[in-house]
Amino acid sequence: MNEIAAGDYHDLHVVSDPQLSPDDERIAFVRQTPTADESYTATIHVVPIGGDEPTPFTAREGVDSQPRWHPDGDRLAFVSTRGETDRQQLWVVPTDGGEARQLTAVVGGIDALEWSPDGSRLLFTQRVSAADREASRDFAVAADYEPDEPDPRVIDRMIYRAETAYFDGTRSHVYVLAVDDALEAAIGADPDPDPDDVDWLTRLTDGDADYVAPTWGDSETVYYASKAGDEPDDSLTYDLSAHNLESDTVETFTQTTGWLEADSIDATADGRVAFEYTPEERTSMRQTEIRVHDRETGDERTPTAPLDRTIGHRCRFEWAPDGDAIYFTTPDEGSRVCWSVPGDASDAPTKIYGDGVDIADFSVGNNAVAYVYSEWDHPGDVFATTRGGNELYRLTRVNDDLLANRAIRQPEEVWFESDGESIQGWLLTPPEFDADAVPGERYPLVVEIHGGPHAHWTTAGTMWHEFQTLAAAGYVVFWCNPRGSTGYGEDHATAIDRDWGAVTLTDILAGLETVCDREYVDDEEVFVTGGSFGGFMTAWAVTQTDRFRAAAAQRGVYDLTGFYGSTDAFKLVEGDFDTTPWDEPDFLWAQSPVAHVDAVETPTLVMHSDRDYRTPANTAELFYLGLKKHGVDTRLVRYPREGHELSRSGEPAHVVDRLERIVRWFDGYSTHRDVSPALEQSRNEGRSSASGE
Repeated sequence: MNEIAAGDYHDLHVVSDPQLSPDDERIAFVRQTPTADESYTATIHVVPIGGDEPTPFTAREGVDSQPRWHPDGDRLAFVSTRGETDRQQLWVVPTDGGEARQLTAVVGGIDALEWSPDGSRLLFTQRVSAADREASRDFAVAADYEPDEPDPRVIDRMIYRAETAYFDGTRSHVYVLAVDDALEAAIGADPDPDPDDVDWLTRLTDGDADYVAPTWGDSETVYYASKAGDEPDDSLTYDLSAHNLESDTVETFTQTTGWLEADSIDATADGRVAFEYTPEERTSMRQTEIRVHDRETGDERTPTAPLDRTIGHRCRFEWAPDGDAIYFTTPDEGSRVCWSVPGDASDAPTKIYGDGVDIADFSVGNNAVAYVYSEWDHPGDVFATTRGGNELYRLTRVNDDLLANRAIRQPEEVWFESDGESIQGWLLTPPEFDADAVPGERYPLVVEIHGGPHAHWTTAGTMWHEFQTLAAAGYVVFWCNPRGSTGYGEDHATAIDRDWGAVTLTDILAGLETVCDREYVDDEEVFVTGGSFGGFMTAWAVTQTDRFRAAAAQRGVYDLTGFYGSTDAFKLVEGDFDTTPWDEPDFLWAQSPVAHVDAVETPTLVMHSDRDYRTPANTAELFYLGLKKHGVDTRLVRYPREGHELSRSGEPAHVVDRLERIVRWFDGYSTHRDVSPALEQSRNEGRSSASGE
């Protein structure tokens, strides 16, 4: 039996976006696999609920995503980068066999794909500029078209970049495509289509605004949201609008606040619109609810109000096909679980499924619910249950070939007290650990800190591979959900009001001392790492205590003022700290790790992504320079082409490199390892993906 290694990432399959067929007999899903150091392939697979093996539904050409069943179940629409360009285009394939047909040749890529209830049209968004719209490139563009790179880049917006790209004048707009007309036109066969001939595609929105979260009501009504206010980039208020396709009229019927994404609105054919709502005051700290607006009566209710949980942070919701109930996911005491609630708020939410698992996505059918979730012993598969969650069927085992020959340890749940509060954590031991076999044997400990800060960790999810890899490298791994985390109620999440560092560190150190009482934990060999807010906390920890032997701070925020001025998420500072750099500059400086870098003695590795526009690299550079100026053992590792999602979806070689560098950094400061510190080795020593200096 071999141990999990960082390089196993190259062989891990990830499944996502399960979609139940209208007859509840099949589930379409996306299966993603690394294919090279810099790329992945993603294909649509279909698995019958009856228990047969899943089968590929699309060819391994490019990256496929967003499988969506036709209401009759006879066709499947999907998005793909196949063909002569890497632009996302819309395709459709018969479900009883046949070739996939291309429906679009647009310039802006495709998101938020959804069939109309009558199956005649497809709804989607794409990001396009005013010049694109004027030239009709959002209707059709030649396969060899390449936009000019701005030189210079002239910026007028307050928020002008996100993820790994600059907006460069593009906005998200909503489109409707007539499917049969598009099939007849066969646009995919024309390398240089004429946009004037594309009469099967209609743009519903226009102007200098972003339109997001489109969804169908009935087959003549589309709902979507757009930012409100004189300066939309400085607003978290959205107008929700209904677009009548028959009359081409638009009615704004309510507003909401928060951070809306592609699936933040869902509607029924009779005019009940469910949407995400987060209270406007201190929005980043508050829990996200589901509100339902009845367009016939104007009545608005909040069916999730009785539940002290949030649907924020990688959670979602959707109406059941009969329109009676809304299904949604929330963090819940170290799990991400699925709930059901009547849309009219006539009863409290009921937990359907999920204790001990991390539900990444789901789809509701007439009689079944399809899930993708992970557990402690696997990183994710497709499952199905009844609508009430009474029976469970596992339908895929995509990583069994790899895991059958790998030693996987089950984490131990650990609850501990901190400042009178109960905090949940977990402890993972190395695969060879046996307390009875070698009495007195001790292991170094790695403390992992999650991002957010208003997020949560489970025993599975996106960190499954990292936790198991660190344990296989000979470390006991400890992680927890300190105050500020979600899944334990709003009071727990808001306990870090105006204080990210001290409150969180108090809880982490309390958990650390609890697990260090174990005989097999070497309490003098403790290491710490984390990304995003976890990077902030790693840096904060080493400025406040010398408890850690070495640290690895990843993609963190190290100067709150610098972060505020360079991120697309500056509202996080305003919400969590209730201030701005102009109102309380000294306060924000004192709350930043860089303000205390002169106190650091802990060897600290700093890792960042060059195109991370959520936590831009400027504050990491300042923190690294401060460490160097004060004589601390440090190194800055920067990953080209990567953004904030490096650990979850970065280039495969970079994901592996990051893990191996963390282990090597810790090994170099551990008396349990007979190796020299990383700074005394060649820069790529022991790197499985290294090709030289």
